[in-house]
Amino acid sequence: MDAIYVGIDVSKDRLDVASRPDGASFAVSRTGSGIDELIERLKSLSIQLVAIEATGGFETVVAPGLAGASLPIVMVNPARVRAFAPALGKRAKTDPIDAAVIAHSAEATKPQLRQLPDATTQLLAELVTRRRQIVEMIAAASQRARHISVPRLKNSIARLRKALQKELSELDDDISDHVRGSPAWAEKEDLLASVPGIGPTIARP
Repeated sequence: MDAIYVGIDVSKDRLDVASRPDGASFAVSRTGSGIDELIERLKSLSIQLVAIEATGGFETVVAPGLAGASLPIVMVNPARVRAFAPALGKRAKTDPIDAAVIAHSAEATKPQLRQLPDATTQLLAELVTRRRQIVEMIAAASQRARHISVPRLKNSIARLRKALQKELSELDDDISDHVRGSPAWAEKEDLLASVPGIGPTIARP
């Protein structure tokens, strides 16, 4: 079975996923259940590398979820992915095309995978699990608030939601700090330089 290289384009609401060399593609929601589905699908493949584009901070929840599932991830620089696209004749920009370009660039450049330490992987998995719990609690509180008319009780729920939102923000910061400080986030400057048609100058951000 061929080694599979996966590219993931991350947006606010969904994850577009493409793989090489089989050319498969699909999308899942950027939610706890969506990430669970993604992990399940990737675990069934002979994964060599999962490349995730670092954009907008949305990836800092996705990356630790996959790392916690012991999938081989690496973060890639969006500028370098865009530089790689013309070499493939990909000039249009859509999320599915971006995912395919990410997968193709990972397959072509074969970036060195730097595994997260076991302790970091475990920590990220626990942080993501706790984040999911907080998100579910916020959703449950919002649902209850829609069915309550007593002002005092509405205020009570509002205070709870505010506290949960603060906790969520702190968890997001914690996850982001650990991901950005991890070996999986770093990307060597020569990642694209070795690819014909790209060269060392365009490989720079």
